Amino acid sequence: MTPSLLIVVPTRNSHQLLPRLLNSLQAQSWPHWRLLFIDGASAPEHRQWLEQCCAKDLRCRWIPQDPAEPGIFGAMNQGFAAAGATDWLLFWGSDDWASAPDVFERADQALGSDQLDLIVCRGRYVSSHAGDASLGRSTAFRWSGTYLRSLFLGSTPPHQATLIGPGARAHLARYTPGFRLSADLDYFLQLSRWPDLRVRVLELELVHMAMGGASGVRHRRRLYEVRRAYRRAFGWRWPLPFLLRYLQRGWSLLEPRSPVGG
Repeated sequence: MTPSLLIVVPTRNSHQLLPRLLNSLQAQSWPHWRLLFIDGASAPEHRQWLEQCCAKDLRCRWIPQDPAEPGIFGAMNQGFAAAGATDWLLFWGSDDWASAPDVFERADQALGSDQLDLIVCRGRYVSSHAGDASLGRSTAFRWSGTYLRSLFLGSTPPHQATLIGPGARAHLARYTPGFRLSADLDYFLQLSRWPDLRVRVLELELVHMAMGGASGVRHRRRLYEVRRAYRRAFGWRWPLPFLLRYLQRGWSLLEPRSPVGG
């Protein structure tokens, strides 16, 4: 059976960013994707864009965000609920887009495997200045023999580049309430409770992500949530993965930048 991919995008008045994301999907050589926008109380202009988009391409649809599921991770919980029993699930933001027209085709063999629960690819941030775009820091999961060991050594699957399969959702199909910025880290850590979790890491740059964003500047809240997530997973040992996480982030910032397409 051909695998299917549901891409969930929480939105709020972000229709000016969405054409780049949509165009990158419509250009894919692998056609078995669907796109679900979950919109949080946007203005009529944004809702009109969503309506027109979904009318033109039946692979796209949108639903309003449930007030009982607040915040971006609440919207993503609605995405978990909307996924079919055999769907793979991918969460993107309005300012993310596929890095190349063949990335889903290149991931297709892994997507078709019923022996996997998570497929972890790579992502890369892109910065724009005066009309020029350059590739910045990459996000990758540094594999260290096992999934649990990799997490303990400070590496985390980048959620925009991680395909969540039916098996993973059978273990855990919601983000934990109370996390506003780092529920994705907590989710991947909590999955490590299942030793039979099947994970494959692909050296495939799946997604490009715009630099910036509100979550990127709320450092104090993020540090609190990261610490909480590691404590939930590792107890008194939490300082080691916490420290190693930010050492790895520092190393990644030293990567040389290059023009997009260069």
